[in-house]
Amino acid sequence: MQLLSIGAAAAQLGVAVGTLRRWHRQGRLAPAGRTVGGHRRYLHDTLPASLGAMPVRTGKTVCYARVSSHDQAEQLKTQAARLEKHCVEAGFTDIEVVTDLGSGLNYRKKGLQRLLLDILRGRVARLVLVTKDRLLRFGSELLFRICDFFHVEVVILDAAPAVSREQQLTEDLVEILTVFSSRLYGSRSRKNLRALAT
Repeated sequence: MQLLSIGAAAAQLGVAVGTLRRWHRQGRLAPAGRTVGGHRRYLHDTLPASLGAMPVRTGKTVCYARVSSHDQAEQLKTQAARLEKHCVEAGFTDIEVVTDLGSGLNYRKKGLQRLLLDILRGRVARLVLVTKDRLLRFGSELLFRICDFFHVEVVILDAAPAVSREQQLTEDLVEILTVFSSRLYGSRSRKNLRALAT
């Protein structure tokens, strides 16, 4: 009887370690036991059979990259390249890179809309992000629930941001102010243009 660590079991099933933890929480795939230190262990011989009860993932792997402004175009390229490199090294196939340039508060970005439609149509097996706020600044949890419902694995490369909570809140506040300021001044400029035209 051969017992596998969670990393070895994930590699055998072709999923991320976080996916096995989530399946355990959801009661879909429980480990055979735990070590004295509390680490999960899986039975090598029964693992493929256990997977038979799991939904089979079909579809592409989508790498989603986003930056907020045009002056971050180089960062967008770097972010997309990092995501694609990770997917290739992890052995993922059918990789598609989707990029967006816009605020994390904007739900109407073309790339995000296309990604959501593909998820709802069952075309996505895996979503790969650098950080969760690259998807959306607020409301990303809702999209992750949608991914979970459609059996889309979510892989986040930097799950724990290297910034303090205060800095995150400051960045959120600046983002909100920037978006609403641009909407306000954009609205005023359109009114002024209409006034000049008449």
